[in-house]
Amino acid sequence: MASNDPERNEEPAAAEDEDTGAQVAPIVKLEEVAVTTGEENEDSILDLKSELYRFDKDGNQWKERGAGSVKLLKHKETGKVRLVMRQSKTLKICANHLVIASTSVQEHSGNEKSCVWHAADFAEGEVKDELFCIRFGSIENCKKFMETMQEVAESQQDKEEIEDAANAAGLLENLRVDDENNNGQVNDRNTNGKVNVENTNGKVNVENTNGKVNDENTNKQANDENTNEQSQSEPEKAAHSDKEEKEAPGSST
Repeated sequence: MASNDPERNEEPAAAEDEDTGAQVAPIVKLEEVAVTTGEENEDSILDLKSELYRFDKDGNQWKERGAGSVKLLKHKETGKVRLVMRQSKTLKICANHLVIASTSVQEHSGNEKSCVWHAADFAEGEVKDELFCIRFGSIENCKKFMETMQEVAESQQDKEEIEDAANAAGLLENLRVDDENNNGQVNDRNTNGKVNVENTNGKVNVENTNGKVNDENTNKQANDENTNEQSQSEPEKAAHSDKEEKEAPGSST
C-alpha cells in the first residue's frame, strides 16, 4: 500500500565529499629544465611592443610577421648590437639581425607610428635580405626606436673603422716579419754559398797541395831510382874494366 507521507518519499541526500587526508604520489616526476634564450651574454638597450611586417616581393605586398616585443641587445664582450623580435604568444622569432653601420631607418610614408629599413635577417635559419616595416602604438615609441637605431649604427661605424685600422696594422706587421724572414733566408743562402765556395777552394788547395806532395814524392822516388841505378852501374863498370885489362894482349908477365 502506497504511502502518502512526503517525508517517506524523499530520497536520502547524497553525502557531501569529505576530505580524507589521503595523498597520492605523482606517477611521473618532472624535473626542472634550464631553458636558454641565447640572450644571456647580452644587455637589453631597448624593449618596445610592436607589430612587424615584411615585404613580399613576389606578391608585391606587406605580410605580417607577428606581434610582440622588439629588442635591441648589446653583446657584453664584442659590443655588437642585434635586433631580436619574438611573437608574444608562441615566442617564435620574427626578426634576428645585426645592426651595422649601413643600417638606415626611415619613417613610413603616411604613418608616423611606422618605420621601414633593410636588413640581412637570419630569423628563418638562413640569411635573407628583407625589407621590414614596424608599427608601434604611439608616435613617441616610433621616434625612440628610430633614434636608438641611428645611434647604434653610428657607434658600429666607429667600431668598424677601429677594427679595420687594427686589421690593416696587423697585415703590415705580418708583411714586415715576412720580409725580414725572407731577407734572413737570402742571407743564409749567400752565407752558405760563400762557405761552399771557401770549402771548394779549400778542397782545390788541398788537392793541389796533395798533388804537389805526390809530385815531390814521385820526383824523389825517381831520383832515388836514378841514384840506385848509378850506384849499381859503377861496380859493373869497374868489373868490366878489370876484365878488359885481363883480356888485353901483351898483358902476361
